[in-house]
Amino acid sequence: MKLSKKSDYALRALFTLVELRGRGPVSIREIAEKNDIPRRFLEQIMLDLKARGWVLSIPGRIGGFELAKDPSEITMGQVVRHFDGVLAPIPCVSTSRYEPCSQEGACRFRRVMLDIRNYVSRMMDSATLAKVFSGSIVRREEVFSPEMTFGDGI
Repeated sequence: MKLSKKSDYALRALFTLVELRGRGPVSIREIAEKNDIPRRFLEQIMLDLKARGWVLSIPGRIGGFELAKDPSEITMGQVVRHFDGVLAPIPCVSTSRYEPCSQEGACRFRRVMLDIRNYVSRMMDSATLAKVFSGSIVRREEVFSPEMTFGDGI
């Protein structure tokens, strides 16, 4: 599974709003600079987040954005599904964007793809903004741990 830039940037913006919650409205400029997001692209994303009811837009010179919901009420699964549509790695195991495949009756790896879809879905749907924000930041050593560097493309 690979997140689109929209999902990635939307999650960055939302976590910035979680981090700065209670401080008042956060300007689009500050969100863009803090997260290395092109401002024009972020403006579209923020309007989309507002339309979903996840953020509030406060107009004016000292305006900006705030969370419209408690961070425990928004999951990463909701955000990614909204921007990317699906969490399934291949279309023949997607419920919302299912596409039949000529090999469905004989495919040996479809089971693994279904298990991956189910695992990712459970993880993303239980990952509220509050829960993820309270967790630890991934360290570089974790990404390149010896037991996970045995093959290219990980």
